Amino acid sequence: MDVLSLGKRVIEKERDGLTLVLDLLDDAFEAAVAAVLHCSGRIAVTGMGKAGLIGAKIAATFSSTGTPAYVLHPADAIHGDVGMIGAGDVVLALSNSGESEELQRIIPLVRKFGCTVILITGRPQSRSALQSDIVLNIGRQDEACPLGMAPSSSTTAMLSLGDALALTVSELKGFGQEHYAALHPGGALGRSLMRVEELMRTGANCPVVRDTGTIQDYNNAVQAAPRRAGAAAIVNAEGQLAGFFTDGDLRRLVAKTERPGACRLCDVMTTDPKTVTQGERVSHTLDVMRQFKIDEIPVIDDDRHVIGMIDIQDLLAAGFSLFDSG
Repeated sequence: MDVLSLGKRVIEKERDGLTLVLDLLDDAFEAAVAAVLHCSGRIAVTGMGKAGLIGAKIAATFSSTGTPAYVLHPADAIHGDVGMIGAGDVVLALSNSGESEELQRIIPLVRKFGCTVILITGRPQSRSALQSDIVLNIGRQDEACPLGMAPSSSTTAMLSLGDALALTVSELKGFGQEHYAALHPGGALGRSLMRVEELMRTGANCPVVRDTGTIQDYNNAVQAAPRRAGAAAIVNAEGQLAGFFTDGDLRRLVAKTERPGACRLCDVMTTDPKTVTQGERVSHTLDVMRQFKIDEIPVIDDDRHVIGMIDIQDLLAAGFSLFDSG
């Protein structure tokens, strides 16, 4: 048997199923979007079997893009879990046949609670469809299963339509990268959107020394920091960044100076250090540190006042890599 041909046949059938969904998209989709946008509660996503599994993914998409959602199993719902539904919730039900007995029992119930019911189905004249407020039709799907029985094209169609609903609502809400980052603090997604102010060291953990001070003053400041500090920002009388001095600078100074502790910082500091500002992405900061081979970098505001410091150890602890581009 030609394995590649079999695999392609499945994908082609599911592709054809998505084309059908696209062709059938109509005013009902606009009504569904409006219902979700004006929802004062959460989105309850429900469905039996494979449709329920697809529903769980759709609920996750809603929640991660700014629309709180949860999964309600229809069988559990008729045994008490319907109590988790609030009057302001919108119920998104999934059933290809529209004849799920469990759905037929809970749809009238939740509508009595005041919930709007949106049904994704391939049978717009089914009993569940006739009980629902809004029906999103995926059409008569030709299942990709060789037997024509296992949900495949139909579940792909449901997933695509559910994603279209969730992501359209997200865009209309103005859900942006900052909102997304707030909901995805872990993993690569969260790190890629993290801002400098979320990781920078501030207060006592960000040693700051006047430009009139000495190397001894520098040493006292870094030793006093609760967290080990490998550098200090050097500032002028107005608190603006005048320079930067690091432990590496100190080692080089010791190697060539007999009395390094008496040296004035203004004579030995780096006067044009690399800097970042709050609001910038941490990934950009890492790129700068990697490019110029530095382990610490001061954070300044628009007036060059020192407000913090980023240390490479903090980036590594947060899961950033020294090898991957930001």
